[in-house]
Amino acid sequence: MKRLHAVLWAGWLIFMASPILAGGAKVDYPEDYRNWTHVKSMVIEPGHPLENPFQGIHHIYANSKALQGLQGGEFADGSVLVFDLLKYNEADNTLQESDRKLIGVMQRDGAAFGKTGGWGFEAFAGDSQTQRIVTDGGVGCYACHTAQEDHAFVFSRFRN
Repeated sequence: MKRLHAVLWAGWLIFMASPILAGGAKVDYPEDYRNWTHVKSMVIEPGHPLENPFQGIHHIYANSKALQGLQGGEFADGSVLVFDLLKYNEADNTLQESDRKLIGVMQRDGAAFGKTGGWGFEAFAGDSQTQRIVTDGGVGCYACHTAQEDHAFVFSRFRN
């Protein structure tokens, strides 16, 4: 019985430490993000290099700290950017929003996410607020975002 208790205790400790072992804190679901500043929208169509998996309508939102970063170039801890990716339907020469593919989140915390440029990366599947997609601690996301190192790893620009 003592051995079983020790194994369960060790398993619990490993489970609780897994975010730390994987490279840091977790990125939270961005509650109420659609009331933040809308930064821009765009569409990725078939034939674009990022078609798979990012074909669709993109809406980018910034909380107040991220908005200051977009305007001034430096992002303070607590900055959050949201990438709302939706499928689309084509009808009558229009593109209409359809089902949500994912919510992508960049959360700035220099101490917690030092291995990924100070940003935590996460994606939530469809309309779920709990089904996480990122499995590598954001390393894959960061690898793409390094192309924007001169802009604090952020692709979006604020259009006045």
